[in-house]
Amino acid sequence: MTAAWEEDLAAYGSAQRPPPSACILTLRGSAGPDLFRVGLRFLRKVANEAVLANNRVMDNPAVQLDTTIEIVTPENIAFDYRVAGPFRRFPAYLMDLAIRSGMLVAIWVGLGFLGWAGGGPFAAAIGLIAMFVLEWFYGGIFETYLNGQTPGKRIMGIRVLTVDGQPINGMQAVLRNILRTVDLYPMLSLEMFGATAPLYVIPTYMAGLVTMAMNRRFQRLGDLVCGTMVVIEERHLLTGVAKLDDPRAAQLAEYVPPDFRVSRSLARCLAAYVERRRFFSAARRREVARHLAEPLLEQFGMRQDTSHDLLLCALYYRTYVADRAADELPPGLRGDSPAAA
Repeated sequence: MTAAWEEDLAAYGSAQRPPPSACILTLRGSAGPDLFRVGLRFLRKVANEAVLANNRVMDNPAVQLDTTIEIVTPENIAFDYRVAGPFRRFPAYLMDLAIRSGMLVAIWVGLGFLGWAGGGPFAAAIGLIAMFVLEWFYGGIFETYLNGQTPGKRIMGIRVLTVDGQPINGMQAVLRNILRTVDLYPMLSLEMFGATAPLYVIPTYMAGLVTMAMNRRFQRLGDLVCGTMVVIEERHLLTGVAKLDDPRAAQLAEYVPPDFRVSRSLARCLAAYVERRRFFSAARRREVARHLAEPLLEQFGMRQDTSHDLLLCALYYRTYVADRAADELPPGLRGDSPAAA
């Protein structure tokens, strides 16, 4: 007797993926040793394909093996994010746990004075409500109003985003924190420490760790349900105002239209470029500055052969040096009239 799905297994070798019928094992009669041999061939084929897929990943330099993922927006713009693993998220969780415990202790101490004043049952009710809110809604409230961060996450430099790189909403923030309880299982009993009653109150976090290890974004169960992930924020720290050695930057800054206002995003871009330009060669400076300087030259009506690097330095000088120096002058010595202020 032969198995009905043996033909599907033969087709599996010639197709890129198994047919749906290969997932349903329907036997006709007693397969006996034939079933065992076909099963071994099937497992051998799957193992060989897994090895070939692994070799393709190792041979392809474009495939990254770190925790960086790429998200492409509907506008076809790609952003790279570094997802936060358990060793980065667990300290943030411990910090939030300590903050939550400290808040709870402070509340109970305050309610203790209220109880001594004659409000015993009322104080106990407030304490129980506070325990419930802190236990179930601490993370959700903070992540809603702090743009995906709790105090612990902010200290550790991580943030919760959706899987497409967007900020999370209130429903996602609350639900992913409520489902954190599932990540605590299985629980260990206090009987391990000599307790007489089988109280399972010691979390092992195995459900959350196993789930995070099985996907590339390190998503726990709450993240999978809500479509969220935790990423590492890239903190770019700039060391004050960069020094410009080229005096032509100050001269070119005078030709920038006086009514031109530098936006906040453009100011950050100028600061990042000028801070790092000393590490670039002249050719690299022209290549990087060209994308931003070309539309600005057209907007200002300047000559197209103006140095792109020099133009960005001139805008930086005007934004961070000239304007700041003018703001530090007394009102009577500034370029604007005191009467107009």
